[in-house]
Amino acid sequence: MYNILICDDEKDIVSALKIYLSSESCNIYEAYNGKEALKIVNSHDIHLILLDIMMPEMDGISAMVEIRRDKNIPIILLTAKSEDTDKVLGLNIGADDYITKPFNPMEVIARVKSQLRRYLHLGGGTVKPSNLQIGGIVLDDKAKTVTLDGEPVNLTPKEYDILKLLMENPGQVFSPREIYNRVWQEPAYGSESTVAVHIRHLREKLEIDPAEPRYLKVVWGQGYKIERSDGQNE
Repeated sequence: MYNILICDDEKDIVSALKIYLSSESCNIYEAYNGKEALKIVNSHDIHLILLDIMMPEMDGISAMVEIRRDKNIPIILLTAKSEDTDKVLGLNIGADDYITKPFNPMEVIARVKSQLRRYLHLGGGTVKPSNLQIGGIVLDDKAKTVTLDGEPVNLTPKEYDILKLLMENPGQVFSPREIYNRVWQEPAYGSESTVAVHIRHLREKLEIDPAEPRYLKVVWGQGYKIERSDGQNE
């Protein structure tokens, strides 16, 4: 099941594209401006984006610039014939393809399949599993549950999101600013203490001895990472 984000300020267009792609076993996320699209991209595993150029609040080009800072998700621009200049700009700064309105349903499906094949099967990316496990910690992202050695662990939404971020990237060090940006999805002003408090709470819930953690490690002066209990990165 592929996760596809459709972003267009015209709801009829979003609905039509959703009908085309739902028949292709795709899970559809909907957004109606660039800001909404960024929130979805930063909180879900999106495998492809259909992105309109002209939208209120944040246009497609600005949203794409933000997405391209740390993600290589395929982006197909939705363009009007009068937007040739913006279309060229979009392709130059990171779009993978474009589709001109009005759409031919078969063309939409063909272009989406082509980009997914390139991204997921030719080395561009992988579909992340819904279950993540490191040592005795198991995170089930579909059920939104966490267990430790088979016992349920009650986490707040922010604790869950931080744990998920770290478990998806075992061994990778994230600074407090990076964690705050990804989890809270807003500028990280004075974020160090906020993130530190949530990490401390996670340790209290997941570590036998929070003072000597097996999983949630601090890299002094750099940030936090998660490791397997045997100390080896996955």
